[in-house]
Amino acid sequence: MAEIRDLDFDDVMDYVHKDLKKLPDYLDLYRRYYRQRWDVYDLDFSQDVVDWRTRMPQEEREAFAAIAAGFHHGERQVEVELPVFMLAGSEEAKIYLATQIEDEARHTVFFDRFYREVVGLPGDSVQDLLDSSFKYVSETFVGPFGLLAYLADDLRRDPEDPVRRVRYGTAYFLWTEGVLALTVMKVTLTYCRRKGYLPGYYTGFTASCRDEARHVQFGMRFLRDSVQEDPRLLREIHDTLRAELAVNGAASRPVPLEPLGWTPPDVQQVMMRQLRMKLSDVGIGLPPDIEAMVSKIQPELAGG
Repeated sequence: MAEIRDLDFDDVMDYVHKDLKKLPDYLDLYRRYYRQRWDVYDLDFSQDVVDWRTRMPQEEREAFAAIAAGFHHGERQVEVELPVFMLAGSEEAKIYLATQIEDEARHTVFFDRFYREVVGLPGDSVQDLLDSSFKYVSETFVGPFGLLAYLADDLRRDPEDPVRRVRYGTAYFLWTEGVLALTVMKVTLTYCRRKGYLPGYYTGFTASCRDEARHVQFGMRFLRDSVQEDPRLLREIHDTLRAELAVNGAASRPVPLEPLGWTPPDVQQVMMRQLRMKLSDVGIGLPPDIEAMVSKIQPELAGG
């Protein structure tokens, strides 16, 4: 894991977009999984414990726990919902998706270890830890992940339906992973690198970001190919984005950003850039009404 610990997170973020214009095929992503697979039990959190308990002020700990908690629950949700998407599609896609489900399980265990060993939340089981970290989850988590759960349930009715698949793919691969997850990674990992804190978290979450690159590349290829096969499906991408943007940022209490060195406009710029870059890379345009909604995007920190 030492080579991952020394990576600059921004280089990993750039890697997400490196292949988007040409988009590797599903078996290429499957092969990449084996080259990049990592062991969550190799992480050493001993320095993280010291940093958390003796170096990080209370307000920074609370902000960090609040921002990271959405990712903890997002990983678990996708781990149990993504298999329904795997029921259809090509055999190559199914082979690749088996690796992504394993990634999501590994990421869930990563956060379980972080909250158990570093933050010190109580619980004997994985579910106990999820229950313990839920109190930190931001209200902004509810909107996108509630919509994702609804779309997963709808997809179960007919996993072969291309309309349902594109709606789910837009909500998950484009919005949840391509925008929300990468924004959370940018905020928390930039904080860790700037402060020199939490090396175990930095290593594990940077490795998770490299996994997310494969996930996003798969998802954007799926959306691009779907629209090329049936241009009418572009309307489903647009309608799903309208729904995501309509619930974006809905909360009675803001996510604490300033303790980690970020401001709402900073996060807003990251989110807009992530969304526009991915759509541009695969040649999907936006109508004026959605462009107007994107320009008013609100900071929303969750992931999966």
